[in-house]
Amino acid sequence: MIYATIHMTITNKDSLMAYREKAGAALEKHGGKVEAASMEPTALDASLPLPTMAGVLSFPDRDAALAWINDPELADVHALRRGAGESTITLVG
Repeated sequence: MIYATIHMTITNKDSLMAYREKAGAALEKHGGKVEAASMEPTALDASLPLPTMAGVLSFPDRDAALAWINDPELADVHALRRGAGESTITLVG
């Protein structure tokens, strides 16, 4: 199992809602799932601005995570996320 963190600063709620409708199926295609997510993350220790949304994703392995982010069939789903605001997804492990 490998994890990824996602931090987003939402600027377009409509795009976020459209992304949420498709994100679960897109993750499942590559064995991924949302482990936790919050629209009100709490900083324990931070020098960077706090995002408006944070989450933890899991994948079976690194290859599955890379296949998810690079899947050309999911380009429209990733575009919805990017259109929702600034985001950073970091693979951990």
